[in-house]
Amino acid sequence: MFGIVRPCQHRLSEGLRSEWMAHLCGLCLTLRGDHGQFARIVTNYDGLLVSVLTDAQTGRADADRRTAGPCPLRGMRTASVARGEGARLAASVSLVLASAKVRDHIADGNGMLRRRPLAAAARKIAKGWDRAGARSGGTLGFDTAVLVDAVDRQPGIELLAGPGTPLTAVTEPTETATSAAFAHTAKLAGRSGNAAPLAEAGRLFGRLAHLLDAVEDRAADAAEGAWNPLTATGATLAEARRLCDDALHGIRLALREVEFTDPALAHALLVHELPRSVDRAFGTTTCSHPGHGAADPHQGQPGGPYPYGQPPYGQSPYGQPPYGQQPPYGQGPQGLNGLQHPYAGDQVPPGGAGGDGHGGGPGGPGGSGPHLPHGRKPPRGFLAGCGAFMGLCCTCKLCCAEEYEGPWSRKKREGCCQDCDCCDCCDSCECCECCGCCDCGA
Repeated sequence: MFGIVRPCQHRLSEGLRSEWMAHLCGLCLTLRGDHGQFARIVTNYDGLLVSVLTDAQTGRADADRRTAGPCPLRGMRTASVARGEGARLAASVSLVLASAKVRDHIADGNGMLRRRPLAAAARKIAKGWDRAGARSGGTLGFDTAVLVDAVDRQPGIELLAGPGTPLTAVTEPTETATSAAFAHTAKLAGRSGNAAPLAEAGRLFGRLAHLLDAVEDRAADAAEGAWNPLTATGATLAEARRLCDDALHGIRLALREVEFTDPALAHALLVHELPRSVDRAFGTTTCSHPGHGAADPHQGQPGGPYPYGQPPYGQSPYGQPPYGQQPPYGQGPQGLNGLQHPYAGDQVPPGGAGGDGHGGGPGGPGGSGPHLPHGRKPPRGFLAGCGAFMGLCCTCKLCCAEEYEGPWSRKKREGCCQDCDCCDCCDSCECCECCGCCDCGA
């Protein structure tokens, strides 16, 4: 599953966690029911936001839920899942955007899609998803041509982009597509006054999604020779972070103008989890849950060493190297609680000719293989990723594993049913006020 809003489950209260799973499973089952079993592969974390926003404006009612049977991804447990127009719109949007992702991989020649027969098969699947998304969206009054047009314009914009091109010019098609999807939730909910602020929130969310994907994939794209917005435009990570922070602020302001009936989950995902997605992409993760990074004790505290709650761009509080750099083992700054960070320091280890990405062997800076960050494996191609995804589904790892490898990106992920006994500032929050711990004033 792809998407930038991947909440660590311990940060959601039991009620919000159940609601989040209801929308995720509802999207998956709607795809299966309306478009066939194979369509479930396009289930993604960001697509369910459309279903969440629709419910947040109409209010959850028993009629909007049904009890689904046992599923391996839920540990063979039944569950109450979302259904209705919000889930169907989310399915339509997910199909079209997944089709766009496949065509993008074909255009870049990623993995096995470099081979013409496989690329032709993937292109045929993508066209089928486009038609299915258009049919489903048409029954809801949503014209997916807006999404398709935005996707079709992206290659031309990338072709013309060069050093000095604003990043916002490259992200514009994604912004337009997500803006249309967010705004249509207001029409489904019968709240036309919400369309404008939701369109603005969707536009900024699209910008975030595009930029974070570019930041996370920059090293892999460089290794494969694939096109990347940051590399093509010459933009720095500091500039990308500034645009992301501005988008986060704009989303908060836009959501203040939206009239919600039950805003808790939408608020938790779009106000609290989005900043964490940005932190995760830029290497400043603040979650205290194992596997999500260690919390900075000074994070967000007035008078701390960082005036705005974050260290300066390119600097990390625990001895990590600046963005995009991976110094080898050696002596360096002390990490949290005085412990030596394994990648801190600037001394080259003796015998640095190993092939693990740190020395001069294959995969290292002096070798012949692609240089990826420490522990990062090259991403899989589309079909290989599909096979890995099916394996994860059949073994229940997507749901029950403490940690698993993403089927396409090969990044570390956490099973969606994992829980822990640690807490965060919003762990027990069910309301929009969020215990007064955020400054959004919602």
